[in-house]
Amino acid sequence: MTDDAVVLIEGAAKRFLEEVPALEQLKMVVSVELRGRGDIQQFRLELPQLDVTRGAASDAKVRVEMPRAFFNVMAAEGKVPDWVEAFTYGQAKASGPEQYLRLIVKVVQAQQEREQLKRATKHH
Repeated sequence: MTDDAVVLIEGAAKRFLEEVPALEQLKMVVSVELRGRGDIQQFRLELPQLDVTRGAASDAKVRVEMPRAFFNVMAAEGKVPDWVEAFTYGQAKASGPEQYLRLIVKVVQAQQEREQLKRATKHH
């Protein structure tokens, strides 16, 4: 189950960075906490190389936490708009220095705006 989580985290992070390429330059350690029935699994995700290891990430700048069952679905199917919605409505939570969180939000929003523009110009 744990190795499974490592693969899911790597895949979800890779897809997210592919959808928001401007974040590929971001060097950061993220703590990922997945809450299951009565237990919390902790992982360390190092960006941009997508190195995922099991255990606490004491050097993490940003901490992301969510229920394990929710993460499993998001890791398999989630796209950037789904992740934005998850953080907006509290299914997933992020904490860390405000400037890091704001930067990530700003870059993601800019990418979504570019995608909307691309779709709008294709329909004309």
